[in-house]
Amino acid sequence: MRLAILSDIHGNLAALEAVLDDIEARGTDAIINLGDCATGPLWPRETIELLSVIDMPTVRGNHDRLLSETPRDDMPRSMRFTYDSLSAEQKVALAALPTRVDLEGGIVAVHGTPNDDSAYLLHDKVAGRLALASRRSVAERIGDVAARLLLCGHSHHAQVASVGDCLVVNPGSVGCPRYADDDDAFISECGSPHARYAIAEERKGRWRVQLFALDYDWSVVAQQALANGRADFAAAFLGEKG
Repeated sequence: MRLAILSDIHGNLAALEAVLDDIEARGTDAIINLGDCATGPLWPRETIELLSVIDMPTVRGNHDRLLSETPRDDMPRSMRFTYDSLSAEQKVALAALPTRVDLEGGIVAVHGTPNDDSAYLLHDKVAGRLALASRRSVAERIGDVAARLLLCGHSHHAQVASVGDCLVVNPGSVGCPRYADDDDAFISECGSPHARYAIAEERKGRWRVQLFALDYDWSVVAQQALANGRADFAAAFLGEKG
């Protein structure tokens, strides 16, 4: 079993295409998407259109949910842009995604924690940055969920941790090296604009995980953000290759 794990695409079509090409080249049995598909000042509609033709289970992220729950005037800039870009049908489809996906072999997929799509599973916010949470804290957040492989996103930080017999995997963010909107003073620093994903492979009853950080032409992402009036968002991509 080789499972490709995506999360936090945030409307970055260029990064998603790079990841899908890499997955095809490496070969996997299945792909799963952990949510936060579209929100960002980039290509929300085009991203959803591409995802709609790919056969993969998808978990609803907090941004996918908030697009339908938040009044437009109360939305941060990236969410408003996404809201205006998507069709009504696309927004309904995002809101209807499941909060949890269970796959054969004890695989459980969520966006944040099993009980909260806006909470971190493997990380804590400490002094304005993310730090790896203690094993005890992670175990408490997992609660009574019985999983051999537990998949989560939300933090945008790639991380693998074991808690008892459960291996927890956060693949990092496909398309957003920091939060999808910087109206909050907190910025999730992921080190570079690389497109991140993971492959989990089961061999003889044991899981091994590869975390990938793909180089791609992210100057086009910066250009798209600039064209949509978001120099602040573009700066996250220009910093490495600008």
